[in-house]
Amino acid sequence: MADPILSISGLVAGYGGVDVLRGLDMQVSPGEIVAVLGSNGVGKTTLNKTLSGVLRPRAGVIRFDGADIQAASPAAIVEAGLIHVPEGRKIFPDMSVLENLELGSYRRAKARRARNLERVFATFPRLLERTNQHAGTLSGGEQQMLAIGRGLMGEPRLLILDEPSLGLSPLLVEEMFGLVKTLNAEGLAILLVEQNVMQSLDLAHRAYVLENGAFVLSGTGAELAANPDLEKTYLGM
Repeated sequence: MADPILSISGLVAGYGGVDVLRGLDMQVSPGEIVAVLGSNGVGKTTLNKTLSGVLRPRAGVIRFDGADIQAASPAAIVEAGLIHVPEGRKIFPDMSVLENLELGSYRRAKARRARNLERVFATFPRLLERTNQHAGTLSGGEQQMLAIGRGLMGEPRLLILDEPSLGLSPLLVEEMFGLVKTLNAEGLAILLVEQNVMQSLDLAHRAYVLENGAFVLSGTGAELAANPDLEKTYLGM
């Protein structure tokens, strides 16, 4: 089996005097979709910030592509190919669609910007139609496409998708999960951080359920979908 592209062990992180993540162990192998599932406030955002270098861990090791990155800067982590599409999209509303996409290659793959633009526009034809439109005037679904497209511009080795279905209509949610499946079929490893449990488990090769800063369940997507403890753990029932 291939070595993991991402592995974390004993990860502890938090804010002030409070530990939010309490000793997490996790792996993502090349070509996998791994889901991290949990409701609001369980530590998903803290995990993403820590993996992206925005928040320094208090303990533990994060290894990406064989190198320790727990002390690396966010810019260095992006340059290594670990790219985070944040919750809420975080696009630049007063910049054009094209300008937002070009920023995605600022730290990585700048020399292949034109080729990667073609790929993004092939994946998201609606963005091509709105190239010069201000990003803030796009619909919610289009803004999510733009956020993911911006991430793809950096040629990620691992793409973290933070709540990509949040705020989308049921039809667009189906479209978004279909896109995740397509990107993975092209070989991209994806860490899918979601509240949408069953659709995430349908896609995921493996999954972890996060509760109060610790992983309380893990297994293949199919195993967790069939696990009677999932409802109790996730919904507190």
